[in-house]
Amino acid sequence: MTTPHIEAPAGAFAETVLMPGDPLRARYIAERFLTDPEQVTAVRNMYGYTGSWRGQRLSVMGSGMGIPSCSIYASELIDHYGVKRIVRIGTCGATVADLNLGDLVLALGASTDSNVNRTRFGGYDLAAIAAWPLARSLAEAAEQLHRPIRVGNVFSTDLFYSPQADLIPMLSRAGILGIEMEAAGLYTAAAERGAQAAALLTVSDHLISGARMSSDERQRGLDQMIEVALTAIA
Repeated sequence: MTTPHIEAPAGAFAETVLMPGDPLRARYIAERFLTDPEQVTAVRNMYGYTGSWRGQRLSVMGSGMGIPSCSIYASELIDHYGVKRIVRIGTCGATVADLNLGDLVLALGASTDSNVNRTRFGGYDLAAIAAWPLARSLAEAAEQLHRPIRVGNVFSTDLFYSPQADLIPMLSRAGILGIEMEAAGLYTAAAERGAQAAALLTVSDHLISGARMSSDERQRGLDQMIEVALTAIA
């Protein structure tokens, strides 16, 4: 079985997939955390792996950057490979003053400037929300591992470099916790197919203070986020 963007046999993916944006991060997760990982796809260098963690079969695959790319891979994984749960793991820029670098953000909802969900939803506004069982497991795992976490709304943008000068203050006033680029599309792609999705994000940049993680801080923070995600799905 292959799709236009995934070249893997039937049954190659587990029912649960961790989905970082960067395919090299997918490789890192597979090699560092999974037992006996096997590369199952590499079309367009978008790597996917399946192995196990604590005896549970688990896959990890990159999504690429942005809602269109993430939506393609999520849709094909669910439609053609029987994936039932996708956990996006990535980074975000904080848009509220009381978040710190390294904090975890669980995106319970995902607002967006993209038109993709209106296109899917007949021109109406759609509330893109995480699947509650998966979101609850992630929040409980963070508490269990004593990782600071905030649960709330994020903003999935199509433009990494936005020309809108007042965007950050507007998001902050609305209580939006951070900006990222995939969750709003992922949530709807999963929901319309009867699958679960949630996004767990590490604050790597602070868009109010201008603070940014160093390379070492970023790696430690991402490892902690991955551990929370693994604990949740176990």
